[in-house]
Amino acid sequence: MTEVLPLAIIGSGIAGLTLAGALTARGRPVKVYEQADRLARVGAGIQQSPNAIKVLSELGVGPRLASAAFAPAEFVHRTFDTGEITNRIPLGATAEAAYGAPYLLLHRAALYNALLSTVPPDTVHWGSKLVDCVERGDRVELRFADGRSEFVGAVVGADGINSVVRHVLLGPQALRFSGRVGYRATFSASALGGHDVEDNVKWWSADRHMIVYHLNAARDEVYAMGVVPEPDFDVESWSAKGDLGTLRTAFEGFHPVVQRVIDGLPEVHKWALADRDPLVRWSEGNVVLMGDAAHPMMPHMGQGAAMAIEDAAVLARCIDTVAPGDWSPAFRLFEATRKHRTSQMQVVSAGNTFARTGRDLVDWVYGYDAWNVPLGDPSESTETR
Repeated sequence: MTEVLPLAIIGSGIAGLTLAGALTARGRPVKVYEQADRLARVGAGIQQSPNAIKVLSELGVGPRLASAAFAPAEFVHRTFDTGEITNRIPLGATAEAAYGAPYLLLHRAALYNALLSTVPPDTVHWGSKLVDCVERGDRVELRFADGRSEFVGAVVGADGINSVVRHVLLGPQALRFSGRVGYRATFSASALGGHDVEDNVKWWSADRHMIVYHLNAARDEVYAMGVVPEPDFDVESWSAKGDLGTLRTAFEGFHPVVQRVIDGLPEVHKWALADRDPLVRWSEGNVVLMGDAAHPMMPHMGQGAAMAIEDAAVLARCIDTVAPGDWSPAFRLFEATRKHRTSQMQVVSAGNTFARTGRDLVDWVYGYDAWNVPLGDPSESTETR
């Protein structure tokens, strides 16, 4: 009997770990290769809407996430200066009843650690920076920066917006920078001087916005992200430091609540917001892309990670439909199932109008069930508007 080589997942981010957890639960051999030497508490806050939590709950980490997270009662949208409410999206028990899962706000590290717990400790191979992958018959050769090479059955590129696997599959493609910068910070609620902030609120002006929310049930840690035009900055990095004075100037004229938040920030990081056009194809032979490697999007809907999580569930189901080692048909089925929804999500995210004044698309976004959507049939997707 021919040995079935493991599936290689490149990248131990949210996409890669969710897929690894889903495949491990199915008894599928999998290896995750990560260029970092260890998991660090990187990133900041993250919104996990019901469409993502439905996937994560099936992996058994729902209770762990709920204990680490804050469950907002609603998502409020306000005008930047007067604070007039332009929209309220009910969450809490209302969202859970409507969509079958809660809406949670938490730190990315809590999500990473929960996902890491779904795979055996030896699943992730740290310090493995991929530089190339080459199909050789029914195997794929992985080549790493330290000179190592390994053979695997197939490769999933879950290595983010600057994906090496994408580069190998499709050639060089420049990022499309939006001309906008995201300033982000987590900070102690005590820095607000006894004042509180709403569960989850987004302040809108014509060309910039700020979102603020709690990160845990104790309401003692807060996340803020402000997005402003800054066309000369093009560093797509989570670790670049921002200047608080520049941020303060950018939000002059915003409501006193926003000013209070900015005054409470100890420091900020900044990154240039970038995406890419939807791809014509995601796979070739025994190599496929998922998550940001396939469909990077603006963060304005809070759905980038959710799309990667949905991808993982659907891809695991597609792999279930084929014989062990018969990867290519599964990858084509995955692409046929997911491409329409994620392409629409990229377009809507870039427009940055989601939920500002109405409920258009809310049910379409939050109601998606990656464990039960028909495979190969994207007809569940609504028209964008």
